[in-house]
Amino acid sequence: MTQKTRKILSLAAFGIFILLSAFVCVKIGGPLVRYAKEPERFRQWVDGNGVAGRLVYVGMIVLQVIVAVIPGEPFELLGGYAFGAVEGTILCVIGAFIGSVIVFLLVRKFGVMLVKVFFEEEKLQRLKFLQSSPKRNYLYLIIYIIPGTPKDLLSYFAGLTDIRLPMWLLICSLGRLPSVVTSTVGGSAVNEQNYLFAAAVFIGTLALSILGIAVYNRICRKHEET
Repeated sequence: MTQKTRKILSLAAFGIFILLSAFVCVKIGGPLVRYAKEPERFRQWVDGNGVAGRLVYVGMIVLQVIVAVIPGEPFELLGGYAFGAVEGTILCVIGAFIGSVIVFLLVRKFGVMLVKVFFEEEKLQRLKFLQSSPKRNYLYLIIYIIPGTPKDLLSYFAGLTDIRLPMWLLICSLGRLPSVVTSTVGGSAVNEQNYLFAAAVFIGTLALSILGIAVYNRICRKHEET
C-alpha cells in the first residue's frame, strides 16, 4: 500500500469518525442525558435486565468519554443511584478505562486534527507544557485528580504526548476516582432518600470543584509564564 493510499484511507476514516460523532451527539447523546436525568426509570430497567443493564451502563460511560461534549457527571450520579456507591464506582471506572483506551489510540492515529473536533486551539495551547515537562506524569496525575479539571480535554491531549499507554491508563484511572466516588456516593444517598447526606456531598464536591478549577488555572498560568 502506497503512502498516498494510506493517507486517503486515514482521511476517509477520520471523516467517518466525525460523522459518527455528530450522529451520536444528535441522536444518542441527547436522549442519553435525558435518560440520566430519570434515574428511577433507569434503575427499574436495570433491576429487570441484570447483567445486560450493567453492560449498557458501561457502554454509556464509554460513549461519554469518547464523545467529549456529552457531560459525564449525570452518568456517574446515575450509576450511584441505580447500582449503589460501590458497584456504581466499579462500573463507571471500567467504562472510563475502556473509553480512555479508545480515545488514546484514536488520537495517536489521527493526531491533533481529531482533538480539535472537540476542543478549541486555545485550550490545547494551555496544556503544551505537558508535552515537554520532565515532571509530566506527576503533573498529569495532580491535575487529573483535582476535582473540577477538564478531564475530557486531558484525556484527548494525552494522545498528543509521548506518554506510554499503560502509564496513562494508571494516571487517568487513579485520577478519576475522587470525582467518580463523590458522584456515585451522592447518587446512592439520593436513592436511599438520605437527602441531607447527599446535599452535603454535592455541596462539598462543588466547593472542591471551584477550588480545583482555580488550582488548574494557576498551574496552567505558571507554565505559560515560564
